Amino acid sequence: QLQLVESGGGLVQPGGSLRLSCTGSGFTLDAYAIGWFRQAPGKEREGVACISSNDGTTFYEDFVKGRFTISRDNAKNMVYLQMNNLKPEDTAVYYCTKGTTCTDPMGPYWGQGTQVTVSS
Repeated sequence: QLQLVESGGGLVQPGGSLRLSCTGSGFTLDAYAIGWFRQAPGKEREGVACISSNDGTTFYEDFVKGRFTISRDNAKNMVYLQMNNLKPEDTAVYYCTKGTTCTDPMGPYWGQGTQVTVSS
């Protein structure tokens, strides 16, 4: 039984910050590239950021560069997404998943996601 569990979402005002957490149930995350994705209402799921398994290299989509930071703590079996200067368009359900590398297809294991709502 392999499961990914996301947490840390919530309601925040524009310009605020949240830190999302991702952990694995039934496996350890350190052997995999871990990506964060999000899905807004009526939209397809889109990639947000990824961190590699070997050297910790990070990748970001342009719309979050300079605002979001992905990191991992292998000792805690955790991957984080620090989100700063949040915008209303960041509102979505955020998911994490795994892949061999950040350039390979990811999945098929998805958690229930964590809701991020940015609103005044």
